[in-house]
Amino acid sequence: MRSFEDIMVKAQQGDKKTLVVAAAHDEVVIKAIVESVKLNVINAILVGNEEKILEICKKENLELNNIEIINEKDNVECAKMAVKLVSSGKADFIMKGMLNTSDILRQVLNKEYGLRKEKVLSHTMLYSVSTYHKLLFLTDGGMILNPTLEEKISIINNAVFLANKLGIEKPKVAVLAAVENVNVAMENTLDAASLTVMCKRNQIKNCIIDGPLALDNAISIEAAKHKGITSEVAGDADILLVPNIEVGNALGKALSYFAKAENAGVIMGAKCPIVLVSRADSEKSKIYSIALGSLLC
Repeated sequence: MRSFEDIMVKAQQGDKKTLVVAAAHDEVVIKAIVESVKLNVINAILVGNEEKILEICKKENLELNNIEIINEKDNVECAKMAVKLVSSGKADFIMKGMLNTSDILRQVLNKEYGLRKEKVLSHTMLYSVSTYHKLLFLTDGGMILNPTLEEKISIINNAVFLANKLGIEKPKVAVLAAVENVNVAMENTLDAASLTVMCKRNQIKNCIIDGPLALDNAISIEAAKHKGITSEVAGDADILLVPNIEVGNALGKALSYFAKAENAGVIMGAKCPIVLVSRADSEKSKIYSIALGSLLC
């Protein structure tokens, strides 16, 4: 799959999954849910303030055909109920509505009924940029502040799983740093070199890793050639692994606002995907994220 259109078509063709939205009383979220149901991508359950949900639908002339509403005004309880619905098998995956990310993740990680599977949950964004020749994955710009080497391995594995699900058998992972040479004074370059060697020794599977690579070398073959870099990844990266959340957040927003890239985002590593996009993201972005989540169930 090389575009969001491909992802949408694939999601429409498969068995429809049920998405539960925690704190669904959000105008853009409801619009995205209604459109996703209309497009035959998902079934949906809205957990939230029913009065506000119905007010939004009336104001925007939206019809909640075959969409269940569970009335709950407390956001924490909304998150708890959403997780329980997935845990019990009544829903397949979760989307964050009008509540803090920490509130939904706290319930996902709850040992009593939570959905934690891997040691590390990480956020992966998928971008379609007009100036790049294929879909571009960016991780992790939303969850882990300053990942250790061990956490970077898990972040890569989560992103590779997502790429594999989209038909990319051996995604190319560029481990980003400020420079393309290993520098003992720059820990991220040491991590990048370690990850590269670990992949070559099959300690990290189903991908090709190279680093450290500066951003220009990762996405531009001309830049890589100019600096004399010979690499399977340089200029053709599928996945950009950022060194910390500040770089990931800034790069992601630059792609969205400067490059006008379409995007979708999910949290990986739990027993189900968690659709997580910025509240400022468009309705279309949320629809793409829902379709992406449905393919991962």
